[in-house]
Amino acid sequence: MHNRTFLDEKDMLLHVASGDEDAFERLFSLHHQQLGVYIYRLTNSMELAEEVVQDVFLKIWMNRADLEEVKNFKAYLFVISKNYALNCLRKVAKEYARYAQWDESVVNAMAEEIGSEQKYYHLLDEAIDSLPTQQKKVYLLSKHERLKYSEISENLDISKETVKKYLKIAVASIKSHIQTNIDVLLIITAFLFRR
Repeated sequence: MHNRTFLDEKDMLLHVASGDEDAFERLFSLHHQQLGVYIYRLTNSMELAEEVVQDVFLKIWMNRADLEEVKNFKAYLFVISKNYALNCLRKVAKEYARYAQWDESVVNAMAEEIGSEQKYYHLLDEAIDSLPTQQKKVYLLSKHERLKYSEISENLDISKETVKKYLKIAVASIKSHIQTNIDVLLIITAFLFRR
């Protein structure tokens, strides 16, 4: 690495934007350690923090021309790093949820353990509300009214097979909505408690 001096950070960013690898190395050296500590505090994972720092700087290099527009690099760096780290946590949470094959009882137990039962029920209501009209009617008649397939079929003037199909799709859709939207920290915390 050359011991080039830069007028200020903006000058360094302009050099990086023009493809100067030495300037990029210097930029990395100036910020990677502090950024790593920040990401570690967010994720509580040294491995994930290192991955995020490397990926973020790779992204910065790949999109280096954008640096010409950056007024406060440190703020820019920390915002994109935080977003990237949260996306990584969401991905980890989704994978954990998929492997755990959650059902309502597991989510309820987790919600009580963490104290977020209200959030779970809010997500459940949101998921039910987002169902197509016919699926929503079938789900509510089955789960809330406790009607049998034959009663739902008669009530909605559809076949019992259609009732079964709608109910299966509705339940899968609700589980997917909850797994996708449940708070990342709730999932990660529950994962850590179960270790």
